[in-house]
Amino acid sequence: QVQLVESGGGLVQAGGSLRLSCAASGRTFSSYAMGWFRQAPGKEREFVAAISTSGGYTSYAVSVKGRFTISRDNAKNTVYLQMNSLKPGDTAVYYCAADRIQISRAARDWGSWGQGTQVTVSS
Repeated sequence: QVQLVESGGGLVQAGGSLRLSCAASGRTFSSYAMGWFRQAPGKEREFVAAISTSGGYTSYAVSVKGRFTISRDNAKNTVYLQMNSLKPGDTAVYYCAADRIQISRAARDWGSWGQGTQVTVSS
C-alpha cells in the first residue's frame, strides 16, 4: 500500500482559492489512480475528483466541475486539487485516496487513504 499525506487546507472566504497537495510514499506512485473525496460533519464521504495513472483521464463531481482541477506530478509523487470560486458548501475534510485497480466514485472502492485536511469556506 501507498502512504498518503495531505496538506494545504485552511480557512478561506467565499470566492477564494486553495490548492491541496497529497504526497505519496514509495516508488510505485505512477501505477496508482488517485482521487479526492470530502466529508462534511454529519454527512457521508463524497467523491470530488479522480485522475488516472498517467493523468490523461480525469473525472469530477458535478458540484465542483469547472471550479476544481485535479492534477498529478509523478516525478514528485504528488497529486493536487486546485479549488477556485470556493463556496461555503465546499467546507469539509478533504481526503486523498489511491488505488491500483480502478477509478471509482465510491469511497469503498479505494484502497489507501490519507488522514485528511480541513477546508473551511466562510461566507
